[in-house]
Amino acid sequence: MAKLRTSMDTSFYDVNISTPQTLHGTARSIPGDPAPVDGAYAGKLLRMQQLSLLGRGFPLGLIPSYAPPLSSQNGSGSLNLQSFWLKQPTENWWLGLVGQIRPLKLLSSLKAEALQTDSKVPRFKRVVKKFFDKSFYSIGLNSQLDLSEATSVLLNVEKDGQNKNRRTKAVLLHKLPEHDVTLEAAWPELFVDRNGKYWELPHSISLDCLSLISESGLRYRFGVHRNGGSATAVDSADSQPPASLTPGICAKAAFSYEKSKDLWRIPETKEDLAIVKTKRGNFRNVAYDICMKEPHAALSGIFGGTCEAWLSKNSARSLVGADLFGSLCFAIQHGKFRKPYGDLTRFDARLDVPSASSLVKGFSDSLKSSAVSPQLNLILQQQVAGPLVFRVNSRVSLGSSSGGRGPHIEDVIYSLNYSLRYLRSGKVVAWYSPKRNEGMVEMRVFEF
Repeated sequence: MAKLRTSMDTSFYDVNISTPQTLHGTARSIPGDPAPVDGAYAGKLLRMQQLSLLGRGFPLGLIPSYAPPLSSQNGSGSLNLQSFWLKQPTENWWLGLVGQIRPLKLLSSLKAEALQTDSKVPRFKRVVKKFFDKSFYSIGLNSQLDLSEATSVLLNVEKDGQNKNRRTKAVLLHKLPEHDVTLEAAWPELFVDRNGKYWELPHSISLDCLSLISESGLRYRFGVHRNGGSATAVDSADSQPPASLTPGICAKAAFSYEKSKDLWRIPETKEDLAIVKTKRGNFRNVAYDICMKEPHAALSGIFGGTCEAWLSKNSARSLVGADLFGSLCFAIQHGKFRKPYGDLTRFDARLDVPSASSLVKGFSDSLKSSAVSPQLNLILQQQVAGPLVFRVNSRVSLGSSSGGRGPHIEDVIYSLNYSLRYLRSGKVVAWYSPKRNEGMVEMRVFEF
């Protein structure tokens, strides 16, 4: 079912968006923006865990991705190849090194250098020198240390040969019986807005406490965040940064109530799990993904509220603010995702109202602003053959844009998903975002 809790989580600073622009594979959604399209969310597995698993299935362990350089988001994309080397110095410590090369740019540069005839430096020496040009490579160090069964520390340090700055991120995660506590710092932190534009914040520190979902459906979270320095657009110098990325300290709190109900469902039976005989042997006919093993139709909803207080004055934002939000989702699935063909068609539709205050104002100017207008998120999944599924995620704004249009498509992401039966609910995902002109291959577990 389409993610329901994004309406609350997008008010905070820890919504990770998948991107090939960083070696750890994520950027942050800007707080206050509409919930990103569902296919944009980063997976639960760390990028180093993904690369370690994916490397076994790709030639030479090289995992591809596609993205334009951050310094020129409007430019053409570039193919990247990543490789990963993982070590385990101790039982509770993992250490990994990520290497990335831009092969097409390197070959193009080598060709141009080989054809150059007006240089006094020997051609062979110039070509060899190009191989050591740092702009074609990136490198990153990933570390995860388990201090106890409940506490772990993550550290990512990476250097892109095209940029002068080093990117560092540290995370301390502590699990309580009913809560998750996270302390995170990044310098700099990379954010991506609703238009696919990237922003870089020099320093970012946050402390967050999130409750686990209770049987009653209640959930809450609170935290403190500090923005250090002014955010800058990575592809231009004259853009005004979003208000939530201006310098200062912000305290936030939110609560939500979530409920779901099946309209109808066909439960899995013993006949569904019968032994199937094939030329390769006998196996139990389990679904390719246990999260999609039963045809059904369901309704679900969530509503709640958020409040925030800034501890420093800024003309771009209010010192205090509060609002209500809500989402309503309908999901329907045909097929049990077991047969080789025609056994899965699934559709999810989620209506998000990120700001109740905008609806109260009716058809005023604030409703015409797509920043606070209701959003319709649509997901269509269709089995192609066996475990291969084609998926389309789209987000439709029901308000007018700055160009005066009415309801319009704001974002779309296409993906191919290859489910891995032996993981019960794991898959390899290859996605492409036309708006960001980016694509990458990921491993996701228990996410559908």
